[in-house]
Amino acid sequence: MGSFLSSLWTPPPLPGDDPDSAVVAVHSKPAWDKHWEEHRNASKLMVIDFSASWCGPCRFIEPAFKEMASRFADALFVKIDVDELAEVAKTFRVEAMPTFVLVKGGQEVSRVVGAKKDELDRKIKTFISST
Repeated sequence: MGSFLSSLWTPPPLPGDDPDSAVVAVHSKPAWDKHWEEHRNASKLMVIDFSASWCGPCRFIEPAFKEMASRFADALFVKIDVDELAEVAKTFRVEAMPTFVLVKGGQEVSRVVGAKKDELDRKIKTFISST
């Protein structure tokens, strides 16, 4: 009976896995490596959201991040859970959540620490216009 009930229940999608969102959620190191290799030499701005499922401010800013992803089509928006990809978070020296790292041409050009949507919006506009 338990397996029957389990077969009826579909687990909820992982945070950031909204199919209607322009945000790419990365859940494994190989997936991140592939994604990074495809985009690190591009002139397109990449905005990486380092967050955690248990982080209240991360959940607070998530709708704004998704909205920015749909509004700024000239940038690539990526979401990484620091608990799933601690090695990637360490590489980018993430010490607090949320941390947004802006990358262009494989180099960090700026970062925003905390759920500061106005500051993030302003920095994205700055680095998109400098393309």
